[in-house]
Amino acid sequence: MAVTDVQNPLLGETTCGSLLQKLQEIWDEVGESDEERDKMLLQIEQECLDVYKRKVEQAAKSRAQLLQALSDAKLELSTLVSALGDKNFGGIPEKASGTIKEQLAAIAPALEQLWKQKEERVKDFSDVQSQIQKICGEIAGNVSEQTGSPAVDESDLSLKKLDEYQAKFQELQKEKSDRLHKVLEFVSTVHDLCAVLGMDFFSTVTEVHPSLDDSTGVQSKSISNDTLLRLAKTVSALNQDKKQRLHKLQELATQLIDLWNLMDTPEEERKLFDHVTCNISASVDEVTVPGALALDLIEQAEVEVERLDQLKSSRMKEIAFKRQVELEEIFARAHIEIDPEAAREKIMSLIDSGNVEPAELLADMDNQIAKAKEEALSRKEILDRVEKWMSACEEESWLEDYNRVNLYMGCTLKSQACRESSYSGQQNSRYGRHLSCQNSGLGRRSWDIICV
Repeated sequence: MAVTDVQNPLLGETTCGSLLQKLQEIWDEVGESDEERDKMLLQIEQECLDVYKRKVEQAAKSRAQLLQALSDAKLELSTLVSALGDKNFGGIPEKASGTIKEQLAAIAPALEQLWKQKEERVKDFSDVQSQIQKICGEIAGNVSEQTGSPAVDESDLSLKKLDEYQAKFQELQKEKSDRLHKVLEFVSTVHDLCAVLGMDFFSTVTEVHPSLDDSTGVQSKSISNDTLLRLAKTVSALNQDKKQRLHKLQELATQLIDLWNLMDTPEEERKLFDHVTCNISASVDEVTVPGALALDLIEQAEVEVERLDQLKSSRMKEIAFKRQVELEEIFARAHIEIDPEAAREKIMSLIDSGNVEPAELLADMDNQIAKAKEEALSRKEILDRVEKWMSACEEESWLEDYNRVNLYMGCTLKSQACRESSYSGQQNSRYGRHLSCQNSGLGRRSWDIICV
């Protein structure tokens, strides 16, 4: 058996040949037989073969591992390129040449570059998906239930896919902006309605959602479907309440005006309730003054109507009698005879019985006054003629009295008249005839006045 004499750096000068020579010397000294020596040498040779065999197997296993690593690296390289969607990536070696380790060393920089690019792309995907998840949660109203970052699908990290997410994110941002604008419009409407109705805006709006308070930032306000729905219902309920209150206030304002007109309430007292009557013909949208439809204002108007209703029954007789006096004066001027006592008794009985509404009674008396005025106007021409005739009769009566006095005075002074000149007597005779003729003329004029 030949043994190669090779120097082993780990054993210094000791080699396989020197060891074998040493073994032979020992065998010679011991006196081992050739058979034993051959057997032992075969055993040593077998052990050496086993060592070589193990080393070869280890080398083969290492080579297989390197080949697997190279295959995995190539597969990972291909997978990364495919996932990143970068088909034109220039870091891949064009030809697979050289030893396995050289090939692995050639692929390593490309893999490192692709891994770095993948990490950045995953971060971009994670950021945009997190934003999408956040907005979707805000719309769904379950922001507090979101935990952790969304899972990124690493099989498709292409720029095209990222652009799709970016486009979706922009759409959701627009939807969020639109929803936020709508929420702010609802909140503003609730604020205006609460102001008109005299309600607490803070408690009303935070009952819908706590984030709708003015102290909360705009971007922190809830934009969920539930919030929008509840805001719409709140606005609808407040509008309905506003409509009902306005209708109630207009009814009270009408009652106030009727009672004021009924009792001739002075303008100073009416001005105290201008804030009630100013909206008597206003539409729902026209009422925007804060507190215009507050409950305390409506209660104030109700109390005033109730007070005037109680006052109305005590003042009805006074007002009705005032109308009756006006009616009697019109009849008196028109020379129409009526029974005022009977009329007053009838008014008293109607008021005391309560069978007729005060407003109806006064309206009926107003109609009577209007008819009396029409009747007086129709008689005015005849009354004017009678007045003229009576004036003419008074003038004629005065002249007759004047003539009688003159005749009396003429008889008394008869003796004196005889002594006067004949010229004077003639003059007196002419004057007497003139008066007689004048009296006759006045009588004719009086008749003519009546017949005109």
